[in-house]
Amino acid sequence: MFSTLTLSIITLSYLGLLFMLAVYVEKRARVRGGFTNSPWVYALSLAVFFTSWTFYGSVGFAINNGLQFFAIYVGAIAGLILGAKALKRMILAKQNLRLTSVADLISTRYRRSQRIAALVTLACLIGLMPYIVLQLRAIGSAVDLLTPSSETFGWSLDGVLITLMMALITIIFGVRRLDPTERHEGIIAVLVAECLVKLFALLTLGAYVTYGVFDGFSDILRQLDEAGLQQVYSFGNEGAGYTWVALILLGAAAILLLPRQFHVTVVENSNPEHLSTAVGLFPFYTLLINLFVIPLAGAGLLLGLPANQGDQFVLLIPQLLNSPTLTLIAYIGGFAAATGMIIVTTLTLATMASNHLVIPIWRRLRPSTNLASSLLEIRWTLVVLILMLSYLFATSLDAAYILVALGLISFAAILQLVPAGLVGLFWRGGNSLGAALGLLVGYGLWAFTLVVPAMVREGWLGASLMTEGLFGHYWLRPEALFGYEGLPSLAHSVFWSLGFNLLFYVVGSLAYRPQKMERSLRMELFDTMEKGESTVFRHARPTGLESYILREPKMVEVEQLLKRYLTGDKADLMLQSVCEDLQLGTKSTLTIIELMELHRMIEQRLAGSIGAASAHSAIEEAIDYSEREAADLRSLFSHLASELNASVIESDSDGEGIDMLARLQESNEEQTQKLKSLHRRLEQLEETVDRQYKEIFDYRITAQRLQVEREDLIKKLDRRDKPSE
Repeated sequence: MFSTLTLSIITLSYLGLLFMLAVYVEKRARVRGGFTNSPWVYALSLAVFFTSWTFYGSVGFAINNGLQFFAIYVGAIAGLILGAKALKRMILAKQNLRLTSVADLISTRYRRSQRIAALVTLACLIGLMPYIVLQLRAIGSAVDLLTPSSETFGWSLDGVLITLMMALITIIFGVRRLDPTERHEGIIAVLVAECLVKLFALLTLGAYVTYGVFDGFSDILRQLDEAGLQQVYSFGNEGAGYTWVALILLGAAAILLLPRQFHVTVVENSNPEHLSTAVGLFPFYTLLINLFVIPLAGAGLLLGLPANQGDQFVLLIPQLLNSPTLTLIAYIGGFAAATGMIIVTTLTLATMASNHLVIPIWRRLRPSTNLASSLLEIRWTLVVLILMLSYLFATSLDAAYILVALGLISFAAILQLVPAGLVGLFWRGGNSLGAALGLLVGYGLWAFTLVVPAMVREGWLGASLMTEGLFGHYWLRPEALFGYEGLPSLAHSVFWSLGFNLLFYVVGSLAYRPQKMERSLRMELFDTMEKGESTVFRHARPTGLESYILREPKMVEVEQLLKRYLTGDKADLMLQSVCEDLQLGTKSTLTIIELMELHRMIEQRLAGSIGAASAHSAIEEAIDYSEREAADLRSLFSHLASELNASVIESDSDGEGIDMLARLQESNEEQTQKLKSLHRRLEQLEETVDRQYKEIFDYRITAQRLQVEREDLIKKLDRRDKPSE
């Protein structure tokens, strides 16, 4: 046991070391270059996936479910390997379109819809709040267990200080700049350090217990057999197959679409080629960090610890062995596993909330307000608010509510992003209506089938709902939806919510024809994802059409827009950079394409600060075109579509024209293919003619040689006959 003061000093000292590491790495990056440019650093940062759910919860889960705890990591490994192509497409989209979060990616895919971005953001906030609570409860429970003066997790000065310290680290190294697409060297350094700390802690404790207290894996398994505890290393109880499938799906979705994983895997990526290193290292790290889960679960039971305290076996076992050093190592390892997740998740949620909730609402309520001086403060406030609300929620939970349940609720929430966010990266037919319907239905069923039962168990809702159903309808029971009772609760929720989500996404997409803007943005996104790292969307495309638009009023208009969200210096610097990229020089007038490019690039640069959907809405609201400018843009649409390599050129006013142009495009593609085929046949004919010409040439040479030999022979015969005469 440790005194409260001792444990507080150790904890704050550890956080101080992380702070100093982040400061050092940030300074080093400014002098010597990026710390995150190393593929190994990038690969290790992905280990933020392993939180207190892994460090503590896996052991508790294994006590009753055996090897089933590993199913979610099987899904994570499979998701990373099989989803590497999807991740590369996300990274390329981020590089070219300056995406800041998973909500930004999904909204960009569906016409930069602010409503879809807000829906994804709300879902992530609601779905991931329990996951942050999980980490805070893990820290609080560990402190309660190791300090004699604490009995239950609740409000305490230490807890508030630790929470505020994590908020401070998040703000200083994650939210001190407005553009979250910039590298966060300090944050990544902290994540890599904590990934090594938690791995070292689990391996040290596991090796000591397995080989120091017991005589290896075989000895623990033998004693478990003798004690009748075979469930610890079994594949699960009845119906475990359904749960295995559900957990694998959750793990695969989490490694690809969890906001914190999206941030470290996509936003912080400096080179798409680093993915190959991550794909190779992640499975190895996964096996190492889970190597001693079964031995620790079995050892705790064999040493007489109660099974209902399985989530705390990692701390209880070294205490039982009277080893303060091992206990402290285990505590620091668990603290590292929790804090890494808290910092990155809070950073991403604060960015999403400010870009897709606060800014749109603020702009609607107070459209003339200048946000330049307030945007960073808004994000700082959101960081503190998210963490303190999570801490408040954590203190109100029943202590018996295990860590695993909270983790699975959050993972199941992220699973609902798969149809719109993952299928939509490959299926061009998906559209905004299908995405919105799928997300709404999926999250509704997730909440009803998984969150409501958890609230009932906490005593927040009446138990009659579970037995009688919603509004007394027996077929609307949360864990037996439509009267189907053959599935475990987790698998039941996963299959119903994901199934209906995917169904409504497909049906809604097939039933709705998206507008021209959505089709154009979709083609732009797919073009940049499929063609690799292209500069076409990151640099200007100046053109030499008629220059008639006065430059100064347009610059004033853009400058006023930028200064609503950025400081004066930042706005001037951004506008100057765009003008240089457009090669405007000292021009007093602009072409319509230069004007369009000016607005496009301003939107792209601004997206890095307030999100793609908010930037698009800001441009639409603040920028006006004259009648001539609008007419010129419409007439140049076909030209622009051609530059974007669009497959179909469409008009939004004439349905027959749309069909005609589509048929013309298809006919053009067919004729192009025929022309290529004719070219190939022509090449083959030319080769045949060349071959025959060579044969004819060789024949003529041979014939001439034979003719000469014949004439020589005749002359020789003539000379031989003359002397005889």
